[in-house]
Amino acid sequence: MRLHNIVRNHIICTAGHVDHGKSSLVQALTGIDPDRWDEEKRRGLTIDLGFAKTSFKNGNSVSFIDVPGHERFIKNMLAGIGSVDACLFVVAATEGWKPQSEEHLRILELMGVQRGIVALTKISNADPELCELATFELDEKFKGTFLEHAPIILVDSITGEGLQNFSKALESLLDETPVARDQERPRLWIDRVFSIKGSGTIITGTLTGGVLSVNDEILISPDKGLSRIRSLHIHNKEVTFAAPGSRVAINLSGIEHQLLSRGHVVTKPDQWFLTSVIDVQLQVLPNIGYEVSRRGAYVVYIGTSEHYAKVRVLGASPIPAGHTGYVRIFLDTKIPLMLGDKFILRESGRNETVGGGKVLDPEPILKASKAQPDDSIDRIVRERGWITSSHLEALTGVNKNETVPGWIVDPPILEETIKELNGKIENAGPLGAEMSALNDYERAALLLIDDVEIEGNYVQKQGRSNLLDHPFLNDLQSSLFQPPDPDSITRKELRELVRKGYVIDQNGIFFSAAAITEATKIISSLLIEKPEGVTVAEIRIALNTSRKYALPLLNHLDEIGVTIRRDNVRIAGKRLNEYM
Repeated sequence: MRLHNIVRNHIICTAGHVDHGKSSLVQALTGIDPDRWDEEKRRGLTIDLGFAKTSFKNGNSVSFIDVPGHERFIKNMLAGIGSVDACLFVVAATEGWKPQSEEHLRILELMGVQRGIVALTKISNADPELCELATFELDEKFKGTFLEHAPIILVDSITGEGLQNFSKALESLLDETPVARDQERPRLWIDRVFSIKGSGTIITGTLTGGVLSVNDEILISPDKGLSRIRSLHIHNKEVTFAAPGSRVAINLSGIEHQLLSRGHVVTKPDQWFLTSVIDVQLQVLPNIGYEVSRRGAYVVYIGTSEHYAKVRVLGASPIPAGHTGYVRIFLDTKIPLMLGDKFILRESGRNETVGGGKVLDPEPILKASKAQPDDSIDRIVRERGWITSSHLEALTGVNKNETVPGWIVDPPILEETIKELNGKIENAGPLGAEMSALNDYERAALLLIDDVEIEGNYVQKQGRSNLLDHPFLNDLQSSLFQPPDPDSITRKELRELVRKGYVIDQNGIFFSAAAITEATKIISSLLIEKPEGVTVAEIRIALNTSRKYALPLLNHLDEIGVTIRRDNVRIAGKRLNEYM
């Protein structure tokens, strides 16, 4: 089911240093306090993700994911930015640019966020000169980044100063921001799990890629199996379906909430490729003081999940700080990934962000020493030669037109397959090539060859006699009632002649089909003279053959209803006239 323009909703994450006013600004904009925990309210410090929503006069809506700014809660921040359309970057005028400001900006860039709005907060506590200096500083910090041309709005969440201007700027930004597309491949990274009495297990997350509906069967990865959607809620409103780009709460049936946690993933069954080995492009941050190699205690953040990982550089040399390279990452479990998915790499020993990038191959098939990944779908097809359209879509998210039914094929590989297949058919002998001996690729390629025909288990060039001129068949027809032994024909050829009805097999004695017709005529003449029945001896003499051949021939005529055995004679059967 594809649903277009169900709702124009955007997801925005906050970013910025601790205590610069992110949560306060979200509350001022929405009327909702995103700090959910008592500890957060007591300390005035966001330690986990918070969520809030507001709508505009034009009907557009925006969901905010409020992320923590303190370095100790960086993994929670990473969980919040996996599926966002834009960011709300917050800097306090009273303090200016801080270390977490820098780290958040780099992470947003690594995750591929392309749009944003900047809030210079707490302006009631700063004089105009300080605000001006802070604005100049932000212009400098954002130069060359995706926020270089973003509006910088002065605002104070407590007094409300600048709040109206900020809302207008935010609404304008969202008007220019594309909404999430429905690709009919839903995926939801779980960011919260809890239980409600009378309802059971509840999960929340940001839905991307497709629509989820009530009663849908879903797969929960890693390793949690199938479940079913009992109900759906979007910002406390029950709905029958949720569109991509929605903040969704899902009531699940058949699974205990203790079994789930942040980082699990909801998908439709059989739509995604589950992988633990990926080839990626890695952009290493310039401020780290070391090169990236296989040495290190690495943690990978994808979606809302966190994974201990091993890293192998694809190439002869480590990747220096400030450079981009390619690495193979070995995750500790299988998760549903595809081409283009973003990730962040951190070094857990140093507790710092190393870099990030995008997935280039969720299923690398070449050895690391030979791999040269890029984001080309043609490269994925080329390395595999043949790939089913469903598997390619699972790896890339792209539904590509099939080269042959069921398959997408690298053109040179297809050309070579057709060439080899034509050779097999040409050199296969009178029968043609056996279909059962062809592999899946060859059987698919047959559909692209115009001058072949398939008969039974064999394929051959059109216009060939297909055994009709076989010497053994000629021998049978020249000696109808004293047929030769099948020494001049292979068993496969003989079986095919029997299957087609050109040869009759009666307990290992082989007759031409013409022998049956001719014998019927002769026996019919005998029965005109002796309608009460004729003996085997009389028939043998009339056929000018021996008992060795007369008996199996008569047994066959009995089986097909031409004759009927009555004591020691044969009388006319119901089908006598049909075979004359």
